[in-house]
Amino acid sequence: MLGLARLVLFGLIGLTLLFWLVRIYARSLKREALEEDWEETATEGRAELPRDAFVEKGLRAYEKSLLRKLIWLVYILPITLIALVVYLMNYT
Repeated sequence: MLGLARLVLFGLIGLTLLFWLVRIYARSLKREALEEDWEETATEGRAELPRDAFVEKGLRAYEKSLLRKLIWLVYILPITLIALVVYLMNYT
């Protein structure tokens, strides 16, 4: 039982670190894509908003997107798989 508690503690610490790294990385990729989109529209003369406002508007939309919610699978999948393995090893 102590081994399981240690696994849970260190596992959650590791998953939390991984979650934040993936979240920051995905947000930076989206920011770069928005900045490139703005550059393309600005060179064509179609930019309606300043760069910062355009990027912030896009990031607000990203915060509500499915991709942002899928990052939670970093927690859900490993915890589910470990729980399944523990159950199968101990109770079947």
